[in-house]
Amino acid sequence: MRGRWLKHLAPYGFLAPFLVFFAIFWVWPIFHSLYLSFLRTRRPPWVWDPGFNWGRLIGDEFFWQAFWNTLLILGLQVPLMLALALSLAVAFNSPLLRAKGFFRFAFFAPLVLGAVPYSAVFRLIFNADFGILNYFLGLFGIPSVAWLFERAPAMLTIIVALTWRWTGYNAIILLAGLQNIPLSLYEAARIDGARGWQQFVYITFPLLKPVLLFCFVLSTIGTMQLFTEPWLITTTGPAGATETLGTYLYKQAFRAVNFGYGSAIAYSIALLAAVFAFIQIRLAGRES
Repeated sequence: MRGRWLKHLAPYGFLAPFLVFFAIFWVWPIFHSLYLSFLRTRRPPWVWDPGFNWGRLIGDEFFWQAFWNTLLILGLQVPLMLALALSLAVAFNSPLLRAKGFFRFAFFAPLVLGAVPYSAVFRLIFNADFGILNYFLGLFGIPSVAWLFERAPAMLTIIVALTWRWTGYNAIILLAGLQNIPLSLYEAARIDGARGWQQFVYITFPLLKPVLLFCFVLSTIGTMQLFTEPWLITTTGPAGATETLGTYLYKQAFRAVNFGYGSAIAYSIALLAAVFAFIQIRLAGRES
């Protein structure tokens, strides 16, 4: 009897180290940060006040500015990136393309680069004084643009940087979806006289919708947590024009050392990401 129990418990013994670390470094921080969101932590001693941080979110103009900036990036950058990624995936899957392995790696390579060096390169490219972009604009007689110091150009810089880094990643995911579509469908369509664009509209796109939805949800969650690019490229400026929920969370939690309010912002980001993802999934399900 004892041997049987030991046999059944043996797998849990092997899993125990992982489960312990998982509980300490993942489960406990989640619940502890939720607890912190109900405390006043601006100055000691910390006081239990459930409505303080959550009530502050409603009237915090800087939070809402970060929210609308994040929503603008989500509404402009994500559709543009997925459209480009879909075009690349179709090109990668084309039998006419040579050296497919090289091109797939070349467009996926930006993701391999570290966030810090890639952001530093983009900050140099868009530099108003000696950036290569303004240099090329000057060759055509176009005045220099203060990319990092004006609201619209700074936001455009962030959108271009994000699109450059993540388009290839999504293209590879979409390519995997394309390769799972049976070739017999295209052969039957060609026999029926369907042209290339008709095959894309009536076969490729409908069958690729679940993969597109997957990429859309992942991109939405990633955008809601966006931190690296606005922090390193534009330093959230000018005047908060590229402040995002992720950068505002960092400022409140680690610069202002207000962990309670930072936790409330973190949970608001998680809730917003969940709501947007739920809406996208529901709309896609209703359409299908």
